[in-house]
Amino acid sequence: MSIRDKIADDLRAAIEQGKLPPGARLPSEPELAKQYGVSPGTARAALVVLGSEGLVVSSQGRGRTVRDFQPLEWPWTKFERRDEHATGYDGVDAWEQQVREMGRTPRVEITVEIAVPPPHVAEALKLGEDDVAVVRRRVRFVDGDPYLLQDSWFDEELVRGTPLMRPEDVSAPGGVLASLGHEQVRYVDRITVRMPHSAETSKLGLPPGSPVAEHTRTGYDQDGNPLRCMVSILPGGRHTLVYEVEAG
Repeated sequence: MSIRDKIADDLRAAIEQGKLPPGARLPSEPELAKQYGVSPGTARAALVVLGSEGLVVSSQGRGRTVRDFQPLEWPWTKFERRDEHATGYDGVDAWEQQVREMGRTPRVEITVEIAVPPPHVAEALKLGEDDVAVVRRRVRFVDGDPYLLQDSWFDEELVRGTPLMRPEDVSAPGGVLASLGHEQVRYVDRITVRMPHSAETSKLGLPPGSPVAEHTRTGYDQDGNPLRCMVSILPGGRHTLVYEVEAG
């Protein structure tokens, strides 16, 4: 193991063990150079490794600090359950309610447009390659930081003239689609881990080398017709997805 990797490993362990908590300042390059008996360039290279992993950030006047994104845990099997929707969220969707229950502050930016969906979404919704769909795009923030990109795609004929065309949070007992006569009774989830596209990196403020999970959930009615395809982009290190599966 090189001395650069040794320094990076020691600092990484201190971060993971909480000895360097979120927001804590890391030792400077001269401090690390003196501690390990190496050149400042070697110390700098070790800090660059941690930056590429998304563990530390640089800020004017403070040097390098531990990134203060606190991971959120999501009970993904709970979201969109009909019994949860039945109680209502007073105009706030389940995601925002979950964030509030964690003692955090949610915010969402919503835009709505008609666009040609990406191929995997068109396939999920059983649309032709030239067909358009309605997409509700959300950037979800927690404590002011961008945590999640979420695009919900619908067949344009299905939601034309409905509240889902509004660029705002909409809710209804049992879910908006159910209130329109289209109850989702089954979901299929697919999760892919990949490197982000440049637009995703920009919107989420990702450091270089940070992977994301692409979570695609397609909802179906009782006849097996697809009603919605929701694509969520979750930065690594900011989310833990939890599923409960009954054995049988």
